[in-house]
Amino acid sequence: MATKSPTRRSARFRCAECGWTTAKWVGRCGQCQVWGSVSEAGAASVPRTAPVSVVSPAVPIADIDVRTAAARPTGVPEFDRVLGGGLVPGGVVLVAGEPGVGKSTLLLDVAARAARQGAATLYVSGEESAPQVRARAGRIDALADSLYLAAETDLATVLGHIEASAPQLLVVDSVQTIASSEVEGQAGNVSQVREVAVSLIRAAKERGISVLLVGHVTKDGSIAGPRVLEHLVDVVVQFEGDRHSRLRLVRAVKNRFGPTDEVGCFDLSEAGIVGLADPSGLFLSDRHHAVAGTCVTVTLEGRRPLVTEIQALVAPSTLPSPRRTSSGLDASRLAMVIAVLDKRAGAPIGSHDIFAATVGGARVTEPAADLALVCALASSVLDLPLPVDAIALGEVGLAGEVRRATGIGRRLGEAARLGFRHAVVPTGSRVDAPVPDGLEVIEVASVAEAIETMRRLAMRRTAPATTRDTA
Repeated sequence: MATKSPTRRSARFRCAECGWTTAKWVGRCGQCQVWGSVSEAGAASVPRTAPVSVVSPAVPIADIDVRTAAARPTGVPEFDRVLGGGLVPGGVVLVAGEPGVGKSTLLLDVAARAARQGAATLYVSGEESAPQVRARAGRIDALADSLYLAAETDLATVLGHIEASAPQLLVVDSVQTIASSEVEGQAGNVSQVREVAVSLIRAAKERGISVLLVGHVTKDGSIAGPRVLEHLVDVVVQFEGDRHSRLRLVRAVKNRFGPTDEVGCFDLSEAGIVGLADPSGLFLSDRHHAVAGTCVTVTLEGRRPLVTEIQALVAPSTLPSPRRTSSGLDASRLAMVIAVLDKRAGAPIGSHDIFAATVGGARVTEPAADLALVCALASSVLDLPLPVDAIALGEVGLAGEVRRATGIGRRLGEAARLGFRHAVVPTGSRVDAPVPDGLEVIEVASVAEAIETMRRLAMRRTAPATTRDTA
């Protein structure tokens, strides 16, 4: 009697990004929509892991020495602010950003500062040759005796450099350019990035090395490679900035050692990248007299208040469809504010060309800047310059009401510190925060009331000069 052969399981295909499975291969994952991440998983059963004897027994959590995990400052205060005090031994930081935003320049400066403090530092460049990195280091004054440079793209060779130099800080630029000969595929694919990241993280934890990894981003600004890369590292830092502006913002998307609502500000120039402890001056135009169509507000980047100037120009249009152009502002909120002004405040701007922009390359997306945009548009329509020492804060609703903004205390405190004397805020803001000394806070409930308040402030400023001229 013939014996019945065991039934052979059909092969399964699994997405390397999210774990989604399917019976047949597809080019795009049906769950996370990532291309090229589906591969054959096979039908082999997962073997059971047998327990082994414990070499290092578990200890009470209170008995663990936390001094070995204390953050060490990098010498760049703005970067330390984002990291939560500095680099932690054994911590792995992923720094992501668009090409040319300044990632390599900042990390080379951090590596040089750490080397000058006596920490052995290894800088691994997979994108540039050693002479190219050396030339940039000379340009930004990032030369140090304890800073070692290696231009390598092989993972085994990089691990060999770590064995030989025993660094306290390791910089890898970038993780997508390193490849392992033990894994199939070219550098930068899902399997290679995962293997490189796991190997470097293992070396960091075993040796207590602080690691800075540079990561590429996709066209939509997200970090390239598998999502597991962001889960494996301890800190994920995003580099932001307009390529036509010198301002660069660094914010933590994930941070196991500190807050994620801190923002570091940097000034990128030919001489390198410099931290800005007080960046508000970049967002204000260099003008010594009031100009129609401008209004100042205070935005919050994380917990950091930044004074930003909004400019608007309203001009008659000769086109059937008037132009609406914005730079640094949300185009949808600009369209909403224009509609509210036209409907609720009776401003005849629907048939006009409207241009709105921020100063210094700042990007303003929060609703708290709506009232400043309203005042700038109204000032341009009326051709009435607003006082240079006045700010406006508040969110504008479709009914024309002005709503309270979050963090009003920090915003008013920053405005008073920089010498502003008048603040137009939503009704009820005095309850949320005390009024700083020397700052007149005027509460308004609607868009029309805010425009009238700003008009009175402007007339109050021009009245004494008019009286002197008449006399």
